[in-house]
Amino acid sequence: MKSDRLVQSFNKFRADGRKALAVLFDPDDTDERSLIKSLNVCLEQKVDYIFVGGSLVTSGSLHEVVSMIKSYTDIPCVLFPGNAIQIDASADAVLFLSLISGRNPELLIGQHVVAAPVVKRSKLEVVPTGYMLVNSGKPTSASYISNSQPLPNDKPSLVASTALAGEMLGLRTMYMDAGSGAEEPIAPKVVRAVRSAVEVPLIIGGGLNTPFKAKQALDAGADIIVIGNGAQKNLNLVTEVSEVVHFYNEALNVN
Repeated sequence: MKSDRLVQSFNKFRADGRKALAVLFDPDDTDERSLIKSLNVCLEQKVDYIFVGGSLVTSGSLHEVVSMIKSYTDIPCVLFPGNAIQIDASADAVLFLSLISGRNPELLIGQHVVAAPVVKRSKLEVVPTGYMLVNSGKPTSASYISNSQPLPNDKPSLVASTALAGEMLGLRTMYMDAGSGAEEPIAPKVVRAVRSAVEVPLIIGGGLNTPFKAKQALDAGADIIVIGNGAQKNLNLVTEVSEVVHFYNEALNVN
């Protein structure tokens, strides 16, 4: 039986009221030198998780990136696949993403059927994840590749109902994403609505390119925040957002 260590870790952050930081690496936008530099920062700042993947991933370097992460760090390495072929057994876990915000059957179940036998043979921990794209003000790679309409960023009840349906279907975590390079993050009122609607851990990504925006997501109820594109442009962002997360958790200890 495969471990559910990652799910337990997500649930513990949720139960304790603590927050976690994940850094997302897209193999298409990563070279060896910059990856090593970034991993050193992740270690120094005690980043909780490293996600690997992207909407396209055309470089064929997924295995090399995962292997380097595993060689340089003991931070859990989690696949964030954009399609059925973005699977590498040397990672620790895979977010088995079902795009519940859209109506594209390929990303609701189709790609999963193709990937399931491969994932079954691997030792990857599988995390059934409800993936919701939220409108960020402009088309993103995720919305283009997924061929789906993102949820409105001004309709909290609609987004919350979508997340609730995913939880009722048995999905074990929710990942709300404004998309890579998003102009704006998901509105705090939308995050709050989803947090009130579901009990499962809540992951928020996209557009969190400043410490203030990261804090807004945490205050609204995110359990885990993800930075990716912003960190690639400015590696100091990892340090700045990590400080926000650590300060948040230290305040809990004081209280």
